[in-house]
Amino acid sequence: MMETFVRNTLAEDIGRGDLYAKIMPSTQQSGYLIAKSDGVLAGVEYIEVLAKMDPYEITWLKHDGEKFTKGEKLATFKGDSHTLLRIERTMLNILHHASGIAGLTRQYVDIVQKYDVMLLDTRKTRPQLRLFEKYASRVGGATNHRMGLDDALMLKDTHLKTIDDLALYIKEARKKIPFTTTIEVEAETLAIAKEAMEAGADIVMCDNMRPDEVKEVVALRDASHPKVRLEASGNISLQTVESYAQTGIDAISTGSTIHQAVWPDISMKID
Repeated sequence: MMETFVRNTLAEDIGRGDLYAKIMPSTQQSGYLIAKSDGVLAGVEYIEVLAKMDPYEITWLKHDGEKFTKGEKLATFKGDSHTLLRIERTMLNILHHASGIAGLTRQYVDIVQKYDVMLLDTRKTRPQLRLFEKYASRVGGATNHRMGLDDALMLKDTHLKTIDDLALYIKEARKKIPFTTTIEVEAETLAIAKEAMEAGADIVMCDNMRPDEVKEVVALRDASHPKVRLEASGNISLQTVESYAQTGIDAISTGSTIHQAVWPDISMKID
């Protein structure tokens, strides 16, 4: 799927053909990628696929997950001028997009890493870009949450409105979903969290709760349902994430690492 993504991205930019290449004869050229702002590099795996698809040589000076600073060279390359100029925008778009997500994710990870808590992403991804954006999230240091509706059974507030007896529903669900599949229930109050734990949920999501409310759920879990995992979500920002990490929660999920990420500035230069 990575190859298909890269191929389609390149085809989108080339269209009916690069007009420059129709006019200018090709030559052998070399160049480099340079950072014009600070960030965390991501997208290398995808650019490696691009290099095999439209062949040119690239040597990475920085790798996925490594921080870079303004003025640093990230890679050097050489190849046919038609190829290098044809892939320029595709290469930069991939690096910009992925590195933006990885960079913001790393800021969250740096804050919570001293606590025994996992940072998770969400399904709030751009259409058709989920695998790519969640890859960038992993490079930044987060752990992926569900990839899709088939990945785990998650009952949000909208689902709960359709369920009269949560314990009975979960009992019946266990008979129909794979043995290894987890069941997660979203809870906006301590009462709902208690019901979800008693009903047999594997994971309870404390949704849009204040940190002091999350602490109450953690205390209930620790006292009565120690095997249940707890996740905090909603109202998570760089300013609030540490207050949630301090509650004793197992994981914190946020979509902002993806949908609020800002692209760093990376440029391609020909020698």
